[in-house]
Amino acid sequence: MKRYDFFNPMIVAAAILAFLAMGYVGSFNYRFENPLNSAVILTVIFACIVFAVGYAIVKYKFDIQPKEIGFFSEKLLLGLVIAALILQTVNMILLGGIPLFNSTLKANATTNIWRVAYPLFLIALNFLLAKHYSRKYLILVILGALIFGLNGYRTSVLGILGSSFITLYYLDKISKKFGIVFIAIIIAGLMAVGYIASQSIAGQHWTLNPLELIFYRAGFTLEVFERILPLAGTTHGKILSMVFSSGSPRTFIGQYVLNYDVCLTSTLFGPVMLDFGYIGLTVQMLFMGAFLGLANKVKKGIGIGIYAIILTHTIIWIETGPTDIMIWFLYLIGLIYMIICLKK
Repeated sequence: MKRYDFFNPMIVAAAILAFLAMGYVGSFNYRFENPLNSAVILTVIFACIVFAVGYAIVKYKFDIQPKEIGFFSEKLLLGLVIAALILQTVNMILLGGIPLFNSTLKANATTNIWRVAYPLFLIALNFLLAKHYSRKYLILVILGALIFGLNGYRTSVLGILGSSFITLYYLDKISKKFGIVFIAIIIAGLMAVGYIASQSIAGQHWTLNPLELIFYRAGFTLEVFERILPLAGTTHGKILSMVFSSGSPRTFIGQYVLNYDVCLTSTLFGPVMLDFGYIGLTVQMLFMGAFLGLANKVKKGIGIGIYAIILTHTIIWIETGPTDIMIWFLYLIGLIYMIICLKK
């Protein structure tokens, strides 16, 4: 399975185009009067081209070698994984129930405890797999996906399962049979969490099955982006400032774009388009392509885990948008590691 680097950074561009295709089908079939307009399609394609340019520049013009960091012992990483699971369990106890089955609890589920527990689990788990792989630790992958999935968000499930799969791929631990089973678990987990969470929303009665719901969500998110395009550059950096403060960028986007107090996903491109227009979009996609290109070059030891985490969450951002301070923190960890690798 490693004859070709399947998870090289260009998989982000491929995922973007796949999301665009799904969104086109969703916008045409399930809710909207007209399919996505040409401006959305051309803008998304432009973003993919710029991303590819950023990746190509780094791939062919920069040389960086991975370095081993011996600080992370097996006991330390295992302890951190268990601590993160305990924290998330405490989080649900304090919430008074399981957010996956209660939309009111879900709206308050991303507490400060969760903001510590999730990235801690993600980092410690992937570092543990990358440096001290053992088949028994696969139990922690499934357990983590279940416990964090009960928070009601598909992104946590995909973040854990997706990054773990990529880490195992680069460790050459995925056989054809194992890969098929693991991918099936990822797909089933995403569909189950998304569908159950949608059914728990009070006042909404969904008639779509779990598969149709995926296409609908892609169509709706791209429909939001379509409405953002005429507003490009009008928020002048407000969304970016909210990412690094106490604001709620996605709720602000809902109010600004739809005049409705709702938390919206607006694609990987929506927030930066609102803040800085096409210039901002170009800078962002160049940066992401180059950054993932560098991270791809230092895949050794914990570098495998770092790349797997960042790549997975960049793919998640294709729908949700880069408005999570926690994930930018993961980018920062990647940057620090790359700076260490640059030192002779």
